[in-house]
Amino acid sequence: MATFLYRLGKGSFRRRRLVALLWVALLALAGFGAATAAAPSSGSFSIPGTEAQRAFDMLDERFPGQSADGATARIVIKAPAGGSVNDPGVKSQVEKIVTGLKDGPGKEQIASVTDPYQAQAISHDGSIAYVTATYKVSGMELTDASRDALTNVGKDLGAGAPQVEIGGDALMEAPKTGSSEIIGIVVAAIVLVITFGSLVAAGLPLLTALIGVGIGVSSITALASVLDLGTTTSILAMMIGLAVGIDYALFIVSRYRAELAEGLERDEAAGRAAGTAGSAVVFAGLTVVIALVGLAVVNIPMLTKMGVAAAGTVVIAVLVALTLVPAILGFAGRKVLPAGTKSKLFGGGKDKPADRAAKPNGGTRWARFVLRRPVLVLLAGVIGLGAVAIPAGKLEMGLPDDGAKPVSSSQRKAYDLLSDGFGPGFNGPLLVVVDGDKALADRTFDRLTKLDGVAKGPDGNPVVMPPRFNEAGDAAIITVIPADRPSSAATEELVHEIRDGSDKHVMVTGTTAINIDFSQKMNDALLPYLALVVGLAFLLLMLVFRSVLVPLKAALGFLLSVVAALGAVVAVYQWGWLGSLFGVDQPGPIMSMMPIFMVGVVFGLAMDYEVFLVTRMREAYVHGERPGQAIVTGFRYSARVVTAAAVIMIAVFAGFIGMDDQMVKMIGFGLAIAVLFDAFVVRMAIVPAVLALLGHKAWWLPKWLDRLLPNVDVEGEGLRKHLKDAEDAEDADGARGADPDKDADGDREKVLA
Repeated sequence: MATFLYRLGKGSFRRRRLVALLWVALLALAGFGAATAAAPSSGSFSIPGTEAQRAFDMLDERFPGQSADGATARIVIKAPAGGSVNDPGVKSQVEKIVTGLKDGPGKEQIASVTDPYQAQAISHDGSIAYVTATYKVSGMELTDASRDALTNVGKDLGAGAPQVEIGGDALMEAPKTGSSEIIGIVVAAIVLVITFGSLVAAGLPLLTALIGVGIGVSSITALASVLDLGTTTSILAMMIGLAVGIDYALFIVSRYRAELAEGLERDEAAGRAAGTAGSAVVFAGLTVVIALVGLAVVNIPMLTKMGVAAAGTVVIAVLVALTLVPAILGFAGRKVLPAGTKSKLFGGGKDKPADRAAKPNGGTRWARFVLRRPVLVLLAGVIGLGAVAIPAGKLEMGLPDDGAKPVSSSQRKAYDLLSDGFGPGFNGPLLVVVDGDKALADRTFDRLTKLDGVAKGPDGNPVVMPPRFNEAGDAAIITVIPADRPSSAATEELVHEIRDGSDKHVMVTGTTAINIDFSQKMNDALLPYLALVVGLAFLLLMLVFRSVLVPLKAALGFLLSVVAALGAVVAVYQWGWLGSLFGVDQPGPIMSMMPIFMVGVVFGLAMDYEVFLVTRMREAYVHGERPGQAIVTGFRYSARVVTAAAVIMIAVFAGFIGMDDQMVKMIGFGLAIAVLFDAFVVRMAIVPAVLALLGHKAWWLPKWLDRLLPNVDVEGEGLRKHLKDAEDAEDADGARGADPDKDADGDREKVLA
């Protein structure tokens, strides 16, 4: 593989105009597709194999006019202090709201609007009422006219008007990018300038990463409507693609500068950089892709699409690093300086090369410190991460509702008003779907009224709505209001109690039941997926390092960093520790898909650092260095680059913490803290400490297993042999060509002899 990548990199350097033209054409094509594509939707949400999904599908089939998958808005009206919504003045204003929604702009998308006075949607003290508007389409598909008509409700009621707040998924909007992501890119640029000491070399990884992300995100946008990709998909793809794109280009450019420092010609240096660092990039990218595509085993279509889309962006980042980066290096020419050399702008030429060579760098000094105190470093790293991981044992998963919105938002105010007027369970009603006749529906209704977890009305009776049948009379819906809030354990117990006492013709669905089923499915899939990922890490690293203990150490280190990151996420987003610092307005359950998505992404990123750092150690060990000296050599050449790559990735991920979307915010924090733990604690401290304690045993591999495993040659050993053979052959040809008469005389002497 290294030889092929060497030829690819060298060819891209020499044919840089063609390569650059092809990438620019791809960017233009993807951009044109994104500009002309239909607006993306919120993405369909389904949980195959769950009771809530089966009931939801039956509602679509038996109650076609219900718009089960359409958006819903609740307009909550609170009367002025001391007043009632039954007062004539307030009542006329409420009726004005109902009429405005029914007959105003966007009415063609309205499926139904309920009058609170007819539907008895008034609190027992008369202070709060609500209007329910159901739409024929999802919140993302609402036109501007429909959205404006909804958001402007209650704004023109005049002085002394009641308080009007709006909740529901009809207000859902696509996540918007902001200045926080730009800050992450700026931090990445600063780190690159410090690392390379040159503006040109620093700008190159940023330029190529932005081109790759532009192609990936534009392609996702172009296909979003056709493939039903959610709006969050492109944000996550941009987050991951930007981080790995900068890192992969950084590794190639860094190796290119190192080869220049060895005195190689620029095209040869580009080829060797692609053959050596490029091999590690391919392997690292492959691990990320496999982990992301592996999310399909969870069998949640939305999660599968997110994983595949993000994996596609990673593939583009790898291809950019192997072809476009060498091409841009060709355009840059002598402006990209050899390693150890800075441009004049950054003080180049002031230090003598001999002085630089004599002074050990930071990576060397740190490696020697770890070698002197491996037990202390190992214990400090493991105990520290273990302490951070403790909150992970209290992990609670769920999906956010309006109760997780900022307290200043209208959605949150509507949520709180409904809880005050109708009880905490009113925001999460359960829909009990009966697939049967009136007798079955009546028996089910009677049983539901006797359950303890059901809310009680002002008269003390359970809040269970009578069965509502479809036109055919063969299916009914019974609405049950829980006594506790939607995300509580008591509400989950109520759902299980209803299901346990019912036959297969009675099912529970609704947003609350769907969230419970989704969280349970994520919970059930987390450990098997974790085992799959760790097992894959072990096998792949065994191929790379030709060792048993090194992969085992890497897999265990990955587990430690992931659990510690989950602990930090629970502490901040579930318990609210340092919540104000990270923009957490309302602590609550962790997003159900977040842990498993984080496991997949962090796995791939952890293997990046493992490969780039330990490959240099193995290379030195194979060439005869003692285990301790090989660790120092690996850190001397790789620590600076791995540190820069980790800081860049942390900055990019942390930039997404400032977004409004709760899921993107949480994933950005989780990935940033996971990279921090994995790169600086596991790979930079625990890994060298363990290798120092193991010594020669770290590189042990049974002979029979060595014969079975294919040689992937990530270190580029085969490439070096290929280049040496080519040089020897060229020298031999040159020697023969220098004195053909002498060669001929020698041949004649052999014949005579």
